[in-house]
Amino acid sequence: MSKTLFSDDHEYVKIEGDTGTVGITDYAQNALGDVVYVELPKVGAKIAKGEQAGVVESVKSASEVYAPVSGEVVAVNDALAGDPAAVNQDPLGKGWFYKVKIGNQNELVALKDEAAYADYTKDL
Repeated sequence: MSKTLFSDDHEYVKIEGDTGTVGITDYAQNALGDVVYVELPKVGAKIAKGEQAGVVESVKSASEVYAPVSGEVVAVNDALAGDPAAVNQDPLGKGWFYKVKIGNQNELVALKDEAAYADYTKDL
């Protein structure tokens, strides 16, 4: 069973065992507008929580994507190169960015569950 957690920087991590699938939230894609380009980390890259792990560009702006959890990148969503709009259409599904082998499970406690994230974004 998977569990999805959210960062204050509007990234999510969907936890399945010791692997997390990372992308930007529906709130973030909505704020960005039409996504036209996504820069992803390289498979094998070691990333630290809070560190830049990619970039997402829209018709309005470009924004850094920060790692919600530390670990090693084990897969990237290469389909986004040809279809960056998937981020807008299905951010928590086919619009995922990368998968990470979670290096420190203790970092997950600082992330928000869906209810806490919804509460956090309602006043933004």
